[in-house]
Amino acid sequence: MKKILMSVFMAVLSLTFVAQHVEAKRLGGGSSSGMKRQMPAQNSPAQQAAKPTAAPGAQGVPPTVAPKRNWMGPIAGLAAGLGIAALMGHLGMGAAFGNMIMMALLAAVAFFGIRWAMKRFSNSSPVPATSGGPRLSPNDFARAPTPPTQPMSRDMSVAPQGVSSDGMLSGPSFASVAAGSTSSLPPGFDAPAFERIAKLIFIRMQAANDSSNLDDLRQFSTPEMFAVFKLELQDRGNAPQVTDVVQLNAEVLDFVDEADRQIVSVRFHGLIREEKDAPTTTFDEIWHLAKPKAGSGEWAIAGIAQTA
Repeated sequence: MKKILMSVFMAVLSLTFVAQHVEAKRLGGGSSSGMKRQMPAQNSPAQQAAKPTAAPGAQGVPPTVAPKRNWMGPIAGLAAGLGIAALMGHLGMGAAFGNMIMMALLAAVAFFGIRWAMKRFSNSSPVPATSGGPRLSPNDFARAPTPPTQPMSRDMSVAPQGVSSDGMLSGPSFASVAAGSTSSLPPGFDAPAFERIAKLIFIRMQAANDSSNLDDLRQFSTPEMFAVFKLELQDRGNAPQVTDVVQLNAEVLDFVDEADRQIVSVRFHGLIREEKDAPTTTFDEIWHLAKPKAGSGEWAIAGIAQTA
């Protein structure tokens, strides 16, 4: 009888340990939750690289070739100057006078050479938009570029949503593409700046999830998504979580202008390590960021969608 009771006790104890073990996961648990939207079709690289068809009147017209600049002009001028100096020496005008003319020609060649080099380097190496400016901090996410207000187009409308049995918003998968729709961003929207700030908030939110920082999770997420994140923390309990973002890429995919808010969909993909000393794994997901038009609200996570 004692052996049976001991066996039952050990079985219950082992099941308790198994139940308490929670697999380490990044923010969102690597699953889709919250807002679901239809993503517009993205043009393939082959289509983007295709050259536009030439107009009928332009066919057969050879392209205009820019004049090729070289150093033959300065070199020819220098050779002429040396010849003049030698001629003056033979004519008895004095070596000093010839040397003065040669030095003047050398100075002119150096001046125009330096000017040409500076112009060439300035054109071939444009300065990045963020260089020379203040370093961005995660708090700058609240001041991320806001697209100009414009009427919402039919192709960019949000898919109808309902509430599923688990209380989450349901709707068509982000991968379902509306026929004939194309990705469109409003004029004046600084996508690279938004993508950089989106990367900062991605890394900061992973750190907040690791440290169970409810303040950060609440600040940069909608109430619905905050409830999801908080439930994940409760399920994890005291289990340690260390997320290392090894490689991160961000791409703005779409923008929607609704009556009371704006929505920007950003694709994140790269390499991530979700446990200490664990191998890196690839990830690819889309975050839907929403910002209310009224007040001074910040961009907040309204949904996370996995690409697979």
